[in-house]
This record gives sequence, structure tokens and C-alpha cells, in this order.
Amino acid sequence: MQLHSAHYVIVPALLALSIGLSATAAHAQTAAIPRILPPVGIEIPADDLARLKSGVAALTERVASANTSLPANLKRLLPDVEVYLKAVRYAIENGEFFDPKDIGRADDLLKQANARLDELLAGKHSWTTARGLVVRGYRSTLDDSVQPYGLVIPKDLDLAKSPPVPLYVWLHGRGDKVCDLQFIHQRQTNSGQISPANAIVLHPFGRYCNAFKFAGEVDVIEAKQAAEQSYPVDPDRVGLWGFSMGGAGAWHLGAHFPDWWAAVSPGAGFAETARYQRLDPAAIPSYERTLWGWYDAPNYVRNLFNVPVLAYSGELDKQIQAARVMEEAFQKEGRTLTHLIGPGVEHKYEPQTLARLAELVAAEAAKGRPKVPKQVTLQTRSLRYGRCHWVGIHRMENQWQEARVDAELADRSVEMKTSNVAELLLGVPAPDRSLPELTKIVIDGQTLAAKSLTGVKNLWLLEKQNGRWQTLDEPRSYAWPGVKSAPNLAGPIDDAFLRRFLVVAPSGKSSHAKVDAWVRAELAHFQDRWRRLFRGDVRIKRDTDVTEADIAENNLILWGDAASNRLVARVLEKLPIRWSRDAVTVGDQSFDAASHVPALVYPSPVQAAGADRRYIVLNSGFTFREGHDRSNSLQTPKLPDWAVVDLSQPADQLAPGKIAAAGFFDDRWQLAGSER
Repeated sequence: MQLHSAHYVIVPALLALSIGLSATAAHAQTAAIPRILPPVGIEIPADDLARLKSGVAALTERVASANTSLPANLKRLLPDVEVYLKAVRYAIENGEFFDPKDIGRADDLLKQANARLDELLAGKHSWTTARGLVVRGYRSTLDDSVQPYGLVIPKDLDLAKSPPVPLYVWLHGRGDKVCDLQFIHQRQTNSGQISPANAIVLHPFGRYCNAFKFAGEVDVIEAKQAAEQSYPVDPDRVGLWGFSMGGAGAWHLGAHFPDWWAAVSPGAGFAETARYQRLDPAAIPSYERTLWGWYDAPNYVRNLFNVPVLAYSGELDKQIQAARVMEEAFQKEGRTLTHLIGPGVEHKYEPQTLARLAELVAAEAAKGRPKVPKQVTLQTRSLRYGRCHWVGIHRMENQWQEARVDAELADRSVEMKTSNVAELLLGVPAPDRSLPELTKIVIDGQTLAAKSLTGVKNLWLLEKQNGRWQTLDEPRSYAWPGVKSAPNLAGPIDDAFLRRFLVVAPSGKSSHAKVDAWVRAELAHFQDRWRRLFRGDVRIKRDTDVTEADIAENNLILWGDAASNRLVARVLEKLPIRWSRDAVTVGDQSFDAASHVPALVYPSPVQAAGADRRYIVLNSGFTFREGHDRSNSLQTPKLPDWAVVDLSQPADQLAPGKIAAAGFFDDRWQLAGSER
């Protein structure tokens, strides 16, 4: 099936052919690694399988035809049809029937999809004004996949005339056997833990089972945007809820994006990795420990001072550990976490405590988030999460070490204290959230005249050099190769998969047979993993088909070496790591190129000057693997900005091979040393 341009291949068998592997060989190499998520489904009767395949094929043709014939205002609703089609297609292709009842559910989804398509072709779309339990879909910017989301819409809510109402985002718990098909069925038959009379509830899919991290994090963002665009919701009265795996998601999304929410209510789950898993840090590579700083919520606890946090735990639940860890983090900063405990229950909500929790969240939602708060507290270890309200960290002195900003607004002045910050942006472009025209900025004891960016009202850019702060008239332009780390351009490898990306497969063969075989197997493995765990078909082109528009608009995931992939050859001369036919050279370390492959992320050196800078990635997908799927708390980055993979150790469920060396680039994207 192919719904995009002729060069975009979205069927696994065609990917295998495009990179020189047979479909059978590609499957054999990826199937050698035991699969945990999703588990292997049951075999369904041949006649049922044939009927479903026929239904999928027929509906696929109908959708393709509608995609060319419908006017734009109706075509934008096709994802509401396609999520049903994709759910059944994936269940067939990935073996995701886990219960005989799933067969009937698949039939029902195809029936509903055809009914919705019939409506669209007749110029109608009744489900967009339906109330009660509603399933919708959107097309993701990451990979053009369609992703489902569920809604609980009060039956008495007049969608046409109602003033904006609160939106509650509910993050679901872990369900190994809850793929697209089962998720849609649940969202059409079960309202969930909460169904308030005066608010809409959004149930993001989160791209399945990843604790709403990585692409799952992007799914929450995109589903929230889709709901806000389609329904009368008040963006200042959005509450974040979650339980179990969803509680873990609520901790990290609340801590990373504190200015999005009117209230945050995590229930159970986990808040960090090491203590929850009882890991011995000495047994973990230092770069992996450093990267726990991406999602460990205690590292971002001060962000939670910007939003009401209402935690919940069952009194007898082992996962009370998450709230206890966060209580400690609050206490270390002189604060107290509001923690409601359900008496006498294990891993569930106690009804009376849930009712009290709902009252508290509703009260905070009624107040709404502040548009321009007088005080902002920002804490981060990554530029990806360097903004809260009107304070934004644009550069850090040391990435992956703690950076802080404490800011207070008084009349027409701002006073701030910072640590590990090199560049700050004050203000936001939204008129209803803009700062007043400032006359004075006091930062780290230094007083500056408030000089805004040239031609931009109420935005101030501050830079620290040699320990002294100054305001800038305009952002600095860093000519190649002096590009600096920035939001969306700070690494590690996994960061490249949180923005639109294009896989670039080699059209030729690598210089060494072992490297060639590894590249092709790992590329097939990445595509299979993305499809199963992040529920999308990767967009892929051969290196010979990539256009300048592709280079400008995508993070490029390059596979192969200079001999097999033209784009790899183009970027190599501009990377701090050298890779010739004979050797992979990292600083003063050299590795035999016949049995070693570099994997890395780097600002794209092939984009046109002045472009919105994107990444290139060499020879890696997202870096956690099947062996880490046993617990969502282990689904963390396993490689930093760069690594050298020793192919003498075969790829397995934990690593792509033996990691011979690995490390981070510095703020100027140059080598900063190797780590163990």
C-alpha cells in the first residue's frame, strides 16, 4: 500500500527490496531478536483472515480514491477513517489479534470506517458533532502516520454554542495487548476513570506503550492540538491526569511542560529509572546515567512549582514509590507535594479519594493557568525542555548538567538568578501573554537596560560572555562549522526522532561485507521497531532520490557508508568523527572500518544557509531495544551523541553490537571526549 509519493515506501517488504534484501531475509534478521512489545498474537481462522484482508484491500482503494476526489475541507477528516483501516491492517500484518473477540472488533472497525467514508463522500461528517464516546484521528507530522485518540464529550454540551470548557488529558496505563485495534475498541465502549459533566476528556493513544515518551510525547502534543482545534476547549483550563504508566507520563509531561496545564495529577507509575528499577549505577555506562536526566522527573521538580500538582497513590500500592521520590524532591527544595492516598487499596483509585481528587482538579481548572505569572521557576538538563511561560533558555554552558532560572516580574522590570545558562529569551510572541514593555533587567546581580530585539516588541535576548550578561539586538548567526546547540538541536541520537524525519537507505553496497550486512539488518530492525512500538511506517527514500526539499524539511536518518550512500559521503567531511575505508577515527582513537561503524547525531551540514537547522543521524534508530521493553522505566536513551559500534559482537535485544566508544559533543558540536 502506498499513499504518498512514488518514492516513499511504507510497506516492510518494499523496504527490504529497496535496500537490497529480500523480504524473507530482512524478516529473518529482525525476527532473531525476541519480541516483547507487542506480544505475539493468536492465529486466527483462515476464512476470517481472508475476509479481513479483502476488507482492508477494498477500503484502502476507497481511501486512495477519496484522497484525490474530496475537497480540502473534507479531506482533512480522512484520518478519522484511516485510523480504523490502519488498526485492522496492523493487526493483520503484525499479528496483533490477542483474543478471538478481536476478529469481530476488526470487522466492526472496517464497517465503521466505510460508513464514515460514505458520509464524507456525501459531504457529511456526523461524528464530528457527536457526543459521548468518540474516536478521532490525526496525521502526525513525525512520519505522516495516522494516530487515534479518544474523547469523552458531555451529552449536554452544545458543541456549536458552548463557551470554551476545560479539557482533561487522561494518560492510560500499560497494556501490552492494547494496540490500535484494542485501543479504539476501548475508547468506544468505556468512558474510563473520569467523565466530568462540564469538561471534555481526551484519551491520547501515546503511540502505544512507551510511557508517553519520545514519539509518545509528540502524540500527546499532537492529539491535544487536534482536540483544541476541533472542539470548544479553553487552552488555559487543561488538566493532565494519568495512572500507572499514565502516571509516569503525567510526572514527566507535567515537569517538562509545566506552563501547559492548569493542574497535574499523576497516579502511581514511576518518576525516574534507577531507584524504581533498583539499578546499580556503577554497572551502567556513564553516558546512559547522564541521559536519565532526560526523563527523570526529580531533575525537573522546580518546574512543578509553576503548576498545582495533586499526586495520588493507593495505600498498599508498590508504585507509591513514585510519589515518595517526588515528595523527597519537593522537600529538598523547601516545598511540600500534595499527595492523596487511597486507604486500603493497592494499584487502583479508591472511589472517595478519586472523587476528592476530581474536586481539586476541577477547582484548579476553574481558576485556569496564569497568562503572565509574576514568578517563573525553570529547571532543566536539556534545551528541549528549556521554556516555561515567558522564560526560555536558548543555550546552556554545559548540556546535561542542571540549569536554573528563577525570575520575578515587578512593574516594568524583571529580576533573575541563573545557573548554567549562557543565553536567555524573555517574553513570548502571543499578545495575550506578552510581558509589559520593560525598562530594566537585573540578572545575577547585574543591571541592564531592557533593550528588545530589533523590530520585535516585548522580546529580549540576553547572552552571557566571560561571566557578564548583555542584551542582543538580534540572534547571533553561527557560520558553519561554528553552529551551537539550541532547542531542537542539542542531541542525543534519540532527539532526532521527536521531529519530522526521513530515512535515507543506501542504493549501493558498503566497502566491507560485515558492515553492509549489519547496516541492512539494523535498518530493517529499526523500521520493524518503529512500526510495532511507535505505530507508524517510516518514510524512506533511497539516497539517489532525496531532494533539496527533503534535506530542508527533515531530520535525515542516513544508513550506510560513503561507498553505499551518497548523502553519507557528502556529510562525512564536515563531521568531527572521521570515517574512511580503513578506519573510524575519533580524536586519538582509531578503529578498524572493516568491523566498526559510527552511529551519531549532528546538525545537518548539507542544508542551505539560513535554513531551520535539522539533524543528520548516521546508522541508528531510537536507541532502546526489545530487552528494555519489559519496563517502560527502562525505555530511556542508551546512546549519547555519538558511538562506535564493534560488529564483532552481534546485535541483540540490548545493543546494536559492542559499544567500543561513546560520548557527547560540546556546545559547538565538537568532540568533548569519550565516556564509559
